[in-house]
Amino acid sequence: MMKFTPRMKQIFQVLLQEKTAISVKSLAEKVGVSKRTVQRELEYVSGSLKDYDIQFHSRTGVGVWLTGSEEERERLFADIGQGEDYDAGNREERRKRLILEILKEKGLKKLFYYSSQFGVSEATVSTDLEAIEEWLNKYGLFVRRKPGSGTVIEGSEENYRKAIRAFINENMDTQVVREAYEEPENGAGYEVLKRGNIGKILNDDIMRRVMDCITGMGNTRVLTLTENSYVGLIIHTSIAINRILKGEVIEPDGGWQEKIEEDEDYHLACAIVRELEEEFEIQIPKVEISYICLHIKGAKHEKIQWDGKTVLKAESQEMQRLVNAMIDAFDKDSAYLLRQDDEFIQGLLAHLQPTLIRLIHRMQIQNPVLSDIKKNYADIYEKCGHVAGVLEAYTGKKVPEEETGFLTVHFGAALVRLENRNEEIRKVHVGVVCSSGIGISRLMASKLQKVFRDRVQLTAYGKNDVTPYVMGKTDFFVSSIPLEQMETPVVFVNPLLNDSDMEEIRRKVYQYERTPEKNKEADEFSVQLEEINLVAAQINQVIKYMEFFKVDNRITFEELLIAIGEKLSPYSDRQEMIREDIMRREQIASQVFAEFGFALLHTRTKGVIRPSFSVCMTKNLEAFQDPYLKGIKVVFVMLVPEDENLKVNNDILGYISSLLIEEYEFMDVVSGGRKEEIKDCLSRYLKKYFNKYLSGLSG
Repeated sequence: MMKFTPRMKQIFQVLLQEKTAISVKSLAEKVGVSKRTVQRELEYVSGSLKDYDIQFHSRTGVGVWLTGSEEERERLFADIGQGEDYDAGNREERRKRLILEILKEKGLKKLFYYSSQFGVSEATVSTDLEAIEEWLNKYGLFVRRKPGSGTVIEGSEENYRKAIRAFINENMDTQVVREAYEEPENGAGYEVLKRGNIGKILNDDIMRRVMDCITGMGNTRVLTLTENSYVGLIIHTSIAINRILKGEVIEPDGGWQEKIEEDEDYHLACAIVRELEEEFEIQIPKVEISYICLHIKGAKHEKIQWDGKTVLKAESQEMQRLVNAMIDAFDKDSAYLLRQDDEFIQGLLAHLQPTLIRLIHRMQIQNPVLSDIKKNYADIYEKCGHVAGVLEAYTGKKVPEEETGFLTVHFGAALVRLENRNEEIRKVHVGVVCSSGIGISRLMASKLQKVFRDRVQLTAYGKNDVTPYVMGKTDFFVSSIPLEQMETPVVFVNPLLNDSDMEEIRRKVYQYERTPEKNKEADEFSVQLEEINLVAAQINQVIKYMEFFKVDNRITFEELLIAIGEKLSPYSDRQEMIREDIMRREQIASQVFAEFGFALLHTRTKGVIRPSFSVCMTKNLEAFQDPYLKGIKVVFVMLVPEDENLKVNNDILGYISSLLIEEYEFMDVVSGGRKEEIKDCLSRYLKKYFNKYLSGLSG
């Protein structure tokens, strides 16, 4: 029988109860998640029904529905209802439940308690206890039987928490934590958590509140964590709060905990703890801050964050020597060529930083694609076993196979890239989209390149890079993440590209390489249309989101930058980015033009996600008193996001800046101090710009 995920069960329960088509929106509301999440799950519905004579249908504007005999529908309904109850007759499941009960409460319990819980004899429970001791011992926990009193688990609080985390990783769906983060609307995230099985060992209300505290801070370092690292931080912190609320805290062991207080991530951990203390109205011991800091330092990020400023030269050289030793251990024959791959070296260096933290402190990490790596890249995985040996010698700690799996990703990508250095231009345009981290995305692209050679032209994209222009020049996408509102065909795949994924991609390549070559002029026209649409969209955003606000003329320049940041973004980290980037630009050359009576503060920044034009004036048009502002009364703010549309946005905002000097009408309207009049005037001038842009294309 097909094994259904909890989410798929919920979807099928709704669909089986519906006699007619139901919209995806209504389905999402009934399941209690977002429309996006349901759309993602629906991609796999047909595959889940292969054991049943039931068909899944989807039609735009109509909805989704199932067809099949009443008998088959009842069989499916019965099957999805199974597996929720505990099977005491299943020895393996019963023993897992025994571990779960022990980890939930480690106080003294008599055998009778467990026998009544599981509906088996005390002798059976005693046998089960002996069987699970090996698992508990792995994490430094020991079963002690006290005649007449019961059974107690001995071990440090640190080991106890590691065991809880290991049990969650091995037996529970941690994806619900990420899904809950993605579903903040109307309390849907909480419902996601409640339906997850992590609540069997952790309080899901506590987990939700922990998640709200951490994500609500809006810290960039947290927000750039990979999915697995984000989930890990939430679970680690939730375990800590659960244990603290029960009066269980980790004993300090000095040494590294004192040294880590000097680390920049320690300040982030302190900020997290302050939020948690306020939320839960508890006092969190200082040692807990150190462990949260460790977890942050051992986390993986979506983007490489190799901060050379914090690494001493000697330490940097030591890391380089370690990398060289790892490369030699992998394969001496290819070592020289691997060292020439800067992308590989930088990626491996960045990967090593959190890896060493995890190994030294015996921190666990999940690798959701480990089994696929071992199966599909067995030879590379075996060689990476030697690489792991180098790390074991360096740290004195055993390297878990999960870490070896991540090393396989890095070395595999580099090795395949070597084999394809001299490939020719491909015919079929394929976009590769992945958010699992740098190594995974490179491995996907490299494997495709190796298989299809000159038949395809590959381009890697982040999810936010897939613009209408990109879709217009791409035949189809290969993606490991959900992509919404795609006009271009998408092949959704496992990040490691298993056999079925490759077969589907082969069919697509075969299809498109046999499609007649597009008329060049028609193709150019198509691209031109995409560019026109992009320019129009960016102009519309400038007009739509134009800001106008007034400030006290006694405000300082620094205070003005803070006010600008607060006006243009609700998130504190982005506000800080805006302030810092404007200041950095100002230090290069002043943007205060007393001769024209205004300041023009413009810069590129990650603090905004769209091109931004704002007008800031003093109240009653009194001159600023801050000498730096030189008696001006108006400040224009133009911010360009750091994305793929840089040239278009620069051209639009550059045109607006020319208006400030060349068009007296525009400045007169601005001086009037009325937002709608300024916006109307801006619209008229940007219409002229757009018409001029169109005429330039025809010329």
